[in-house]
Parts: sequence; C-alpha cells; structure tokens
Amino acid sequence: MARQVRDAVLESREARKRLKVQSEPHWRGIDTGLHLGYRRRSNGGSWIVRRFTEAGKYIKHKLGVADDFQDANGTKTLNYKQALKQARDWSELEVRIEAGVEEVSDGSYTVADAMRDYLAQYSVEGKGLGVTKAVTNAHILPALGAVKLDRLTTKKITAWVHNLASAPARLRTGKTAKKRNVCELGDDPEAIRRRRASTNRVLTVLKAALNYAWRQGRVASDMPWRKVKPFKNSDVPIVRYLTEAECVRLINTCQPDLRAMVQAALFTGCRYGELVKLKASDFNPDAGTLAIRTSKSGKPRHVVLADEAKKFFHGAIINKESDALIFTHEDGTMWGKSHPHRPLQEACMRVKIKPAISFHILRHTHGSLLAMKGVPMPVIAKQLGHADTRMTERHYAHLSPSYVADTIRQNFPIFGVVEEGTVASLASKNKGKKK
Repeated sequence: MARQVRDAVLESREARKRLKVQSEPHWRGIDTGLHLGYRRRSNGGSWIVRRFTEAGKYIKHKLGVADDFQDANGTKTLNYKQALKQARDWSELEVRIEAGVEEVSDGSYTVADAMRDYLAQYSVEGKGLGVTKAVTNAHILPALGAVKLDRLTTKKITAWVHNLASAPARLRTGKTAKKRNVCELGDDPEAIRRRRASTNRVLTVLKAALNYAWRQGRVASDMPWRKVKPFKNSDVPIVRYLTEAECVRLINTCQPDLRAMVQAALFTGCRYGELVKLKASDFNPDAGTLAIRTSKSGKPRHVVLADEAKKFFHGAIINKESDALIFTHEDGTMWGKSHPHRPLQEACMRVKIKPAISFHILRHTHGSLLAMKGVPMPVIAKQLGHADTRMTERHYAHLSPSYVADTIRQNFPIFGVVEEGTVASLASKNKGKKK
C-alpha cells in the first residue's frame, strides 16, 4: 500500500481558503516525479496531477473539483485523500501505456469519449477552453460523436470536413431563440474563404483530441485523420480596421460605459477579456504602462501607453480602490462575455460605419495604425502580446511602409489624366491641420 502523504494545508477546506488565488496550482510532491496540485480560484478550487516523463517534461491531468463548497462524492468532487488516490491511479495507468502494457480500446471508445477526455486535459494546460467546448458541441459531436474510433475512416472525416465547409455560417441569436439563424454561403469568394478557414480551425480541434486518444492507447493507428489535410490558401487574413476619423466618430457616439471600453481598446490594443479584468492597480502612472496579468497566451505583459492614453487611464481610476475594476457598467456590474456586441453594432449604425465592427476590430485598429506609422513589427508584437512576429507580420506587414511601396510611388510616371476635384475627404482635411 502506498504511503499516505499528509499536507496540513491541502487536507483542510479552511486552510485551502487561505491560499493565494492563482492560475498556477499549489503543488505537493507525493512520489518521485509525481505531484498533486490544487488550483485556487475565487469560486472554489480543483485538483490536478502532474508527472515527469522520460521525455523530460511534465504531463498534467485534471482530476476533479475540490470539496471547497460541497461534500466529496469520490467522482467529480474530491477531498484531498480521494484526489491523492486518483493521482496515483492515473500515474500508474500512464506508466503502463508508455510501456505498452495497457491494451488498446476494446472498440467501444467513441469520438465523443475522445473529445471528453481531451477537454478534461485541455482544461489544465490549454487556453480558450470555452471556445473549444463551443466548437466541439456545435460542429464535432452532432456529426461524429457516436462514431467509434476504430471505425473512423479517412473517407468519413473528409466527408464531414467538406460538409462543414459548405454549410451556411451560423449567426448570433438570443438565448430565447428556438432556431439558430444562418447566413447562406452563396458564391462570394471571401465568404467561402472564411468558411474554409473556420473549418480548418474545427479540424484542428478534432485532430488534437484524436491524437490525444491515440497517445493514450485508445486506438491502434492515427492514420485515418493524419491523411486529412486542411484547405489551402484559406487562412490569409483580410484585416479590417478603422480610420482615425472613424475612431473619433465611434467614440463620440457610444454611451459612457461603452465609450470607456472602446477608448481603452483603441489606446492599448488589448483584447476584450483583458480589459474587463483590469484593476486600478494595473495602471502604473509613473512608467506609463498597463499590466496585463492574464492574457490569452497565459503570459503577463506590459502595454505601453501614449500620452493621451495615460491621461485617459488617470481619469479612469480616480476614486477607485487599487483592487477595483477599472471598467464596469454604469451600475457597477462587470462586463459580460457578449455585453458589448449589440451596443457596438448600434453605435456603428448611428455613425454609418458599415459593416458594423466587432470589438476585436478595435484591437486590429491599434495594430494597424501603429504599422502605418512605421512602428517595427517586433515592437507591435510585444505591444499586442504575440509570442513572436509571425502573427504580427501576417496581419499588419502589408500596412507598414516598405521599400517596394516607396520605390513604386516615387518612380511611377504621372499621366496627368485625373481631374482635380473640389471635394476633399474629412480624413484629408484632418491630416492637413496642425496639431
């Protein structure tokens, strides 16, 4: 029998409540290379196990929810002792699989089972869990969920891929809607490209789950899905951004609480999810920076603020405690996931910004305006929190001043056939004004 590892902090509910709320679990070694972790959240914690492999890296697995607010049931809700046992059981299974002792699935393991196990693992190590779950429920489980892994063929996956790419895109609907609205695909090349790009992303999720199942010994071969290739030339982004004049019009028409969020997005290039979590203490007036503690990549970063942005944030944190949220609704409640969608659409309609933008376009606007001013790609990548310059160059390099563009504009002849008009755009007038 394995020895019982005692831990005065993790064993007790009350002691765990005193731990710091953080994304990195509080780890306790229970065997050589094996650790039990407790991830503390404001609404309760969860148990995680990690094991150091021969490949020289940790693999992690989520065991279940901690019994912080409800009694343990030994399955989904675990106390310390139960989590300890499940951690060791999981480690023993992993060792047997790596050694080739564990048998391959008996044939009853389905795509739905694979997605379930993958999402459980993904919740520990992955990012964007909510989006991945939504993709799984909407596109993978209805068509492939009941298919057994040993009956899953390349032909079946390929047919699913092409059906998904040719299906009309789903539109946002209210919670009370009985049927989800769709937008017919038609013959628009850009609509077809976007649909294929979306299909590629869903295929990536499916392949990740199936590969995880294969590595766990649930299926004998990964060949059926390895042969399925994504659509080519479909992920080239066509970046939408607002002009400086459109930015001003949009800010001026928004209601006060939304206006603050729009300004913050344009000033910083932060994602919506990053902005709604900002606290007053995240703004450093001396350094003129904004600390993004939780980002999509999982890595914190500091966003540099221009002078106008610094003044904006100075005003935004007036009379706020250090742990208070900077941006809330007018009634003090926190911004929710889809709260800005409808107000932003209405604001775009009022100032004739067509088609209406999503909140993410404000982030693209920040990056695009920097690129057009000649800011180097590595600087923009750091500002936006990209891991390297590949994503930045993919979206913004074409906007940046270049030797090719400058050479063509300087050397192309003037034919003198374009008549000068008497109407000047607002953007041209604004550029001519001295600041």
